[in-house]
Amino acid sequence: MKTARVMSLALLLSLPVASHAQQIPAAAEQMAKTFGLDSFGQVEAIRYTWNLDGANLSRTWVWEPKTDTVTYEGKDKEGKPTKVTYQRSQIDSQSDDVKKMIDPGFVNDQYWLLLPLHVAWDGATVTDDGMQEMPIAKTKARRIVVKYAPSGYSPGDTWELYVGADNRVEEMTYHRAVPVPKYPDLVNATWTGYKKAGPLLFSTEHPGTADGKPFRIYFSDVAVKVKGSKDWISAH
Repeated sequence: MKTARVMSLALLLSLPVASHAQQIPAAAEQMAKTFGLDSFGQVEAIRYTWNLDGANLSRTWVWEPKTDTVTYEGKDKEGKPTKVTYQRSQIDSQSDDVKKMIDPGFVNDQYWLLLPLHVAWDGATVTDDGMQEMPIAKTKARRIVVKYAPSGYSPGDTWELYVGADNRVEEMTYHRAVPVPKYPDLVNATWTGYKKAGPLLFSTEHPGTADGKPFRIYFSDVAVKVKGSKDWISAH
């Protein structure tokens, strides 16, 4: 269960509603476009389940980006099944469960799913390091470095996204700037299991290591609802 705690909250950031893309290097912009940046305005809702293999840990989410409304299905802090819907703009009025466990879990899981889009959304410092060796595959890919400001959940933390010729992320490295007990300082993960739902591209498989210990995060039941339709489009 310690591994579950470590990986479930490995990546924590303040999450803004999707906004206009910032000025970023051309390679980073093309990567974000490949994942659906230009068509994101069509998206009414995204549904997905985040899973940590081997830990019996999963969380199901529906995110409505236009209103930043979140629906969570999973367990509460006592391990009992729960379902809750809330608007993130009103987080201060929510229960401690939502403020301290559910919403941080949402941020974590959503970044694993949509990190390439957040590169364009968030206002972080983004640089193109050119072709570099990937830490897991040991082959070369373009390294896009994303460094966040020294504030928020993860002050000064850095992500390195290794992008292939098809503009898809192949590997990711996460560096924690300020050590936190029980949480990893270094995460390496591959991005595989690519599927598309509506205008969005998703990587659904993330095996890797956290401070050298193996883990596997994966997504199931990924679907998108687009403007003008009441039906979910399942990723395939």
